[in-house]
Amino acid sequence: MRRQAFHNPFVVGKYISDEYFCDRKKETDTLLKNIRNGRNVALISPRRMGKTGLIYHTFSRPEIRKDFHVFFVDIYSTSSLAEFAYLFGKSVYDELKPRKKVLQEKFFRIIQSLRAGFSLDPVTGEPKFEIGIGEIVAPQVTLAEIFEYLEAADKPCVVAIDEFQQIGTYGEKNIEALLRSEIQKCKNTVFVFSGSKRHLMNNMFNSSSRPFYQSAISMGLGPIPLDIYEDFASSMFERYGRHIDAGVTERVYRNYDGCTWFVQMMMNELFTLTEEGGNCTEDKIPIAEHNVISVQEDSFKDLLSRLAPKQKMLLQAVAREKDAKGITSAEFVNKYRLSSASSVQAAAKSLLKNDMLTHTDDSYRVYDYFFAKWLRENF
Repeated sequence: MRRQAFHNPFVVGKYISDEYFCDRKKETDTLLKNIRNGRNVALISPRRMGKTGLIYHTFSRPEIRKDFHVFFVDIYSTSSLAEFAYLFGKSVYDELKPRKKVLQEKFFRIIQSLRAGFSLDPVTGEPKFEIGIGEIVAPQVTLAEIFEYLEAADKPCVVAIDEFQQIGTYGEKNIEALLRSEIQKCKNTVFVFSGSKRHLMNNMFNSSSRPFYQSAISMGLGPIPLDIYEDFASSMFERYGRHIDAGVTERVYRNYDGCTWFVQMMMNELFTLTEEGGNCTEDKIPIAEHNVISVQEDSFKDLLSRLAPKQKMLLQAVAREKDAKGITSAEFVNKYRLSSASSVQAAAKSLLKNDMLTHTDDSYRVYDYFFAKWLRENF
C-alpha cells in the first residue's frame, strides 16, 4: 500500500490535496464554470464552512493551473486600505517567486510604489520583498499598479479576496467605490469575493445603492451532505487501517450542525483516539470533545476576560440556550437577569461584530461550538 502523507487524514485548517478533501464537486464545478466564463463570484457562507478550502481546491485543478495565474488574499485582519494594498501586493509577489525571473522584474517595473522594498539576497542572489505596511504612503496608487500588473500578465488571472466584507470597516471613505472602479477596468482578471458575514456581503452585492451591486454572481456554501461525509469519514478510517462504527459520524455531524471545520476537528481527534486496527465507537465522542476543548481552555478564558460584564452575561445566556430567540424579550432578560433590552441589544451588536455570536433568521448562537460548550459547563 502506498505510504500516506499524513498520520491523520482529517486535515484541519489548511488545504493539502484532493486526497484529503471531501466532496464539494458541485460547488467546485460551479466555481470553475464561472471563472472560465469570466464571471466574478461572491462566495458567501458562515465562517469555517469551508470557503477557503473550496477556493484552494478549485485553484489546484489542472485546468486552472494551466490557463490562469491564481492569487489568494486574506484580508480578515486588515483595518485600512494601506493594509489591503500591502497584503494584495505581497500575495501577488509571493505567487511569482517560484516562477520566471522575468515575471519578478515585470512586477517591480510596473509596481513602482513597492520598488523600495525590493532587494537581492547577498548570499543567494534571490530577490527579497521587504516592504512594511507603513511604507505604503499612497495605497490607491499601489492598488492601481497591482491591477495594472495583473492586466499585463501573460495569461488571465484569478484573484480570491477572503473576508471581503472587511473593507466596510476601513476608516477611509468610498473604499467600495474605489475598488469597484479599479476592478471594473480589469479585462484579464476574474475575482472571487469570499465573505462570512452574510448580511454585509448580501447588502454589498445585492443592494442597488452599493457600488458592487450586480458585479458578481452570488454563490452560497452550506454543509457537506451527511451521507457524503459519512462515506468520506469511513473510507479514511479504513484506508488507515481503522474502523468507525455506524452512527458515530452522524452524531458528530448533527452535534455541530454539519459545520465543516468543527466536524473535521472532532473527526481528527476521534481518529487520534483510535489505535491502528481498532474501532471508533460512540463512547469516544465525549472524550474527543473534552480533549479538543481542554487544549483551547486558556484561550477561552482569555476571550472571556476581555469582555465587558454585560457582553459576558449575554454570551453565557446564549450559550445556555444554544439557539437563543427573542433575546431582547422580557422573558429572556428576566430569565438570565440581564440589565435591560437596550443593554442586550448593545452587547449583541458588539459580540456579533467580533464574531463571538452569529445571527441567523430570528436566533442567536455562540459562533464557536467548542467555546459554547465550555461556557455551558463552566458558567
